[in-house]
Amino acid sequence: MKIAVLISRIILGLLYLIFGLDYFLHFIPYQPAHTGVTGAFVAGLKGVGYFYPMIKTIQILAGLSLLFNRYAPLAAVAVFPISLNVLLFHTILVPSGWLMGVFLFVPNVLLGFGWKKYYAGLFTAKAVVD
Repeated sequence: MKIAVLISRIILGLLYLIFGLDYFLHFIPYQPAHTGVTGAFVAGLKGVGYFYPMIKTIQILAGLSLLFNRYAPLAAVAVFPISLNVLLFHTILVPSGWLMGVFLFVPNVLLGFGWKKYYAGLFTAKAVVD
C-alpha cells in the first residue's frame, strides 16, 4: 500500500500542479472549445469571475502539498470534490475525456484508503463539544 500511496500522491500532485498552473500561464497549447451544454456549463463557471481562479489556486497549492508531502492528507480532501467533478464532467458531458477523470479520481480514492487513519475523526456520527 505504501507504493500505491506514493505513486498516487505524485500523480495527483503533478496533475493538479500542471493543470492549475496552465490556467494562469497557458503553456498547454491545444484545448478545444466546449459547445452546447458543456460550453454553457464552463462559460457559467468562468462568467462568475472568482470560481476558476479560486479552484486553480487550490489545485496549485494542493499539488505542491501532495508533491512535497506537507499536509498531504488535507490537500487530498480539498481536491476530492474537484476530482469527483472532473470524473463526472468527463464521463457525462464529454465522454471522450473519461480517462482524465479516472486519472484524478482513482489516485484520490487510493490516498483516502491509504491515509484512512488520518480521516478517522471525520467519520464520527455525532460530534460532541468538550
